[in-house]
Amino acid sequence: MSEDKPYTRVVITADGGSAFEDAALVLTERRITAGVPPMATAGMAASSGVTYLRSADFDSEPHPAPREQWVVMVRGVIEVEVSDGSRRRFGPGDLVHVSDTTGRGHVTTAVGEPPFEALFVPGGP
Repeated sequence: MSEDKPYTRVVITADGGSAFEDAALVLTERRITAGVPPMATAGMAASSGVTYLRSADFDSEPHPAPREQWVVMVRGVIEVEVSDGSRRRFGPGDLVHVSDTTGRGHVTTAVGEPPFEALFVPGGP
């Protein structure tokens, strides 16, 4: 049996702010195709419009997410601050789901050496 894959959600709060929530993708072992050993898999709802982003600067003003989406860090480290002042850092391989599409939103800051690379995948958990 596989372990679940933890990820962080950035959600909107009742007062229009944002907050972090810990969550996990439930992984199940599945054979993808003949000749390949079983692998841990999890479904992630998504639609078209996956975006690859590469930037020397990831710093932002407070902003809501443009859509409900997954952020999959590929290169570099970012720090996200939600409205209560809590901060978390995310680096290569980390999953973040942002759903604070209204309200004050969150702040994203680059940490370390650029470039910063991420995949933005529309959809929810």
